[in-house]
Amino acid sequence: MKTKRLTVAQATIEFLKNQYVERDRVRNNFFAGCFGIFGHGNVAGFGQALHQNPDFPYYVVRNEQGMVHAAAAFAKVKNRLQTFVCTSSIGPGATNMITAAAGATINRIPVLLLPGDIFATRQVAPVLQQLESSQSQDISVNDCFKPISKYWDRINRPEQLITALPEVMRVLTSQADTGAVTLSIPQDVQVEGFDFPSALFEKRVWYIGRTLPDQGLLEKAIGQIKKSKAPIIISGGGTIYSDATQILKTLVNRTGIPVTETYAGKGSLNYDEPQNLGAMGVTGTPGAIEIAKDADLVIGIGTRYSDFTSISKSAFQNPNVQFININVTEFDSFKHGGLPLVGDAKVILEALNEALLDYKVEDAYRQKVEDFNSSWDEFVSDIYKEKNDTPAFQGEVIGAVNNFATHKDIVLCAAGSLPADLHKLWRTTHPKGFHLEYGYSCMGYEIAGGLGAKMANPDGEVYVMVGDGSYLMMSQEIVTAIQERVKMTIILLNNDGYSSIGGLSASLGSEGFGTYYRYRNEETKQLDGGLLPIDYVANAASMGAYVIKTKNVTELKEALKEAKTINTTTVIYIDVDRKKRVPGFAWWDVAIAEVSEKEAVKEALKMYHINKKTQKYYL
Repeated sequence: MKTKRLTVAQATIEFLKNQYVERDRVRNNFFAGCFGIFGHGNVAGFGQALHQNPDFPYYVVRNEQGMVHAAAAFAKVKNRLQTFVCTSSIGPGATNMITAAAGATINRIPVLLLPGDIFATRQVAPVLQQLESSQSQDISVNDCFKPISKYWDRINRPEQLITALPEVMRVLTSQADTGAVTLSIPQDVQVEGFDFPSALFEKRVWYIGRTLPDQGLLEKAIGQIKKSKAPIIISGGGTIYSDATQILKTLVNRTGIPVTETYAGKGSLNYDEPQNLGAMGVTGTPGAIEIAKDADLVIGIGTRYSDFTSISKSAFQNPNVQFININVTEFDSFKHGGLPLVGDAKVILEALNEALLDYKVEDAYRQKVEDFNSSWDEFVSDIYKEKNDTPAFQGEVIGAVNNFATHKDIVLCAAGSLPADLHKLWRTTHPKGFHLEYGYSCMGYEIAGGLGAKMANPDGEVYVMVGDGSYLMMSQEIVTAIQERVKMTIILLNNDGYSSIGGLSASLGSEGFGTYYRYRNEETKQLDGGLLPIDYVANAASMGAYVIKTKNVTELKEALKEAKTINTTTVIYIDVDRKKRVPGFAWWDVAIAEVSEKEAVKEALKMYHINKKTQKYYL
């Protein structure tokens, strides 16, 4: 057997750069490169290996959590067919990745993590940043990745790499099991030389197949649909990842079956398709909520039915409602007691379309759906209408960006009150135009995610919409964008704190306690003094961004025009009124204190008990 002598780190990089994926006869490298920060746990290993492999690009970032967010955003734009490696040192560098790794797994997005680890020899233990245990010496902080990784391994001997790396790729390229994958490699093992079989480094293609479900179950699903009088489709991220948007349009345009969209599935249909009812769930539109309430058949496509989608298990009130679940993941396909069509969304929809050529919903039902589509568009137009208040209305800010963005641009957001408003309001015209991380709703994703999205979509603009709370948590990847000459436009909305949770707190009777950025009041001993003098404009400029400060939406519109002519990352700042909100149309199960001295809490509890009565078990 031919061998090649390399260090473990060198062998890892050599293997990774020769991995390809192919779907529908389109082939590409699976890894676009490596994000990282070097420390004593990886600089002599992966640092050296990357240094001698310039054809495997290395990007230095400012925060380990940020680099995993960027990798996940990149992979999402690429429909999970390409991603990045993320390497860190042992210790805080490794554990900084945990938050974003959890988000990647929850959202089913492939990211490979290569954290350094403590010495396998144990001779000099405890080393710097080592977590000691009196019960075991075979433990480090990297064990924290186990519950949030779809595959986790520790390489204590060089030859273990030979069988571990194929498993890494099997999971990362699996449409059903993908997520964060952690390969923990001790710092002394990284630099150890070994004669690896040369075959390990040959080009390998991982084929992404399109699987069909059991034929009997498919026929049963077709029968259920044909009997249905009031069906509804809930389109999730799986519709977009499988490139099933065009066949979905063909199917629903002919049959009249209405479509609602989750956060990950928004963009499955263009907003002006007559069958598109828009956002589903807690942040849903009135049409989506009403049609779902009475639906006799729910067809879930690539959705995991989060509580936001199911309105905390109260969305579907028809006592005879049935579910058909199209999903590559068996786990998700069985939810709500549904008929499981385990397979690829595109080929399943093609099969359904062929089998349902003689099926259409009744004219009255079709017209009702189309009326909801039209009336909601009128509502959005009214929200988007220029009012030019100071501070600005968040809905109007969204409208200004939406109306300016083009077909090939991306809007990106993650946490706060912005996602709810964007989910309802944003008019999508492309499957990749709406990019929300809402499975984990992770504050700090936005700017790092914008970096990754722009790297995946260099020909279009990326508009990152971020509140001041998320900005303060993680804005430093602006520096990375400047360093790599990656241009994105960041719209920074300042509402002096945590507006979303402030609104939720108020709705629960707690008056927005602890959600404003204010000084501590010496008299009340509470954080209800004057507003903090945070200069976001100076902060963004200090990191190298081009900054435009605006006072109202008229100035914002001019700033958007200017930003498009700038070839570097640009931050547009605007103050917004946190108390003026886009209305919501559904409740969300957030537990309320059963004992309180405040009347507002008591009233909120009464309403909570009323809403709880609408919850159901779907068996």
